[in-house]
Amino acid sequence: MPHRVCITYCTQCRWLLRAAWMAQELLSSFEEELAEVVLRPGRGGVFEVSVDNELIWSRGTEGRFPDIKELKQRVRDCVAPGRDLGHVDR
Repeated sequence: MPHRVCITYCTQCRWLLRAAWMAQELLSSFEEELAEVVLRPGRGGVFEVSVDNELIWSRGTEGRFPDIKELKQRVRDCVAPGRDLGHVDR
């Protein structure tokens, strides 16, 4: 079943480009597994990523942005557990 990723980003902080780049990377890596990647505007320094409404990354909790490697690994763990991501897993 195709999954839904939502990236909530802060418009005040101008994080749209970062969110859009991460969405592009996820769509490229998980073409078969993802039905959509949604970019949701937010405020107050928010940067969160959820898969099927389950929060997998929060800048508030982690204290930083994810690097693309760890974000892909967390998404993979939700949508295609056990799948090898090639160079990303090394």
